[in-house]
Amino acid sequence: MTFRSGRHFLQIPGPTNVPDRVLRALSRPTMDHRGPEFGKMMLEVLNGTKRIFRTAENVVIYPSSGTGAWEASLVNSLSPGDKVLMFETGHFATLWWNMAVKLGFEVDFVPGDWRRGVDPAAVEEKLSEDREHRIKAVAVVHNETSTGVTSDIPAVRKAIDAAGHPALLLVDTISSLGSIDYRHDEWGVDVTVGCSQKGIMLPPGLGFNAVSQKALNASRTSRTPKSFWEWEAVIESNKTGYTPYTPSTNLLYGLEEAIKMLEEEGLENIFARHDRHAEATRRAVRAWGLEILCENPKEYSSVLTAVLMPVGHDADAFRKVVLDNFDMSLGTGLTKLKGKVFRIGHLGNLNDLTLVGTLGGIEMGLSLAGVPFTKGGVASAMDYLAGIG
Repeated sequence: MTFRSGRHFLQIPGPTNVPDRVLRALSRPTMDHRGPEFGKMMLEVLNGTKRIFRTAENVVIYPSSGTGAWEASLVNSLSPGDKVLMFETGHFATLWWNMAVKLGFEVDFVPGDWRRGVDPAAVEEKLSEDREHRIKAVAVVHNETSTGVTSDIPAVRKAIDAAGHPALLLVDTISSLGSIDYRHDEWGVDVTVGCSQKGIMLPPGLGFNAVSQKALNASRTSRTPKSFWEWEAVIESNKTGYTPYTPSTNLLYGLEEAIKMLEEEGLENIFARHDRHAEATRRAVRAWGLEILCENPKEYSSVLTAVLMPVGHDADAFRKVVLDNFDMSLGTGLTKLKGKVFRIGHLGNLNDLTLVGTLGGIEMGLSLAGVPFTKGGVASAMDYLAGIG
């Protein structure tokens, strides 16, 4: 094995780099999850998590991946045979659709080209046509991690209201929570799905559901079988700071520290930092003469940028060149986009110099891989970051 000095550049759009402060918190000795110290910590963590979701409602924390949190959102709020309106904005929206079908729900899956977000007009049209209110939920991915496209959640909420429809609004914020502005209560979301390994800056292993009262009421009449995922059992235990099953104790230590870090920087400052790094990245891509996958600038993601490869060049071959030569991981293209795009993650624990190093590795990799491009992308990004471009 070849020794590599320095650190590995993990520039995929999640899992992200875990800050040293969080790593140290994770390494604390595991405590008794039925003891008083845990109960006190858990109450603080739950309250802090609510502030990140910007909600006064309940947040349920699962020892799970984001996929588990997806399942929890569906099995609690719906009954077998219920109809769900979903949108094909990319790989992860498609996976959520597949899950809903496997769980026995009827899904109206609106096709998309993976280059644009949810069309609010299509939401309103579909719901207006549903005069019998068979559609029980609208499920939308806020930031599609496979494409770098962000959907306008307030506009989706307005479309539901304009149609006068009682459907629940379920939103996946797996790659946007803690990175892009998100407001569970203000935007009228009923279930927000999140996880730990993106903007929250933890390793994988925690899933979240922020739950409105309307969604909680729906769960009380839901006939879908569930046990581990049941909201009410968790919420009841959480009242005193405990959980109905063994929690991921050390990940909760990390979550406690991550919340402190997020609030020390301030959510608005975090969102501005992500916007700034995203714009610098896009300037580099344009200077290279490459194409950004997202077609609508209003839908550009501030957590990642998906870049289309020139015809005849394989994105995975390019990623291998970058990994082998510069010890940097870039995101792969998923399913429909395999070999067609590479994804640059610029979220979480990131600063200007890390981003410049990331873009430098990409520019050198493009040369080594023989990909046709114009040099100067890194310089363009640096000028922007320095305030001179």
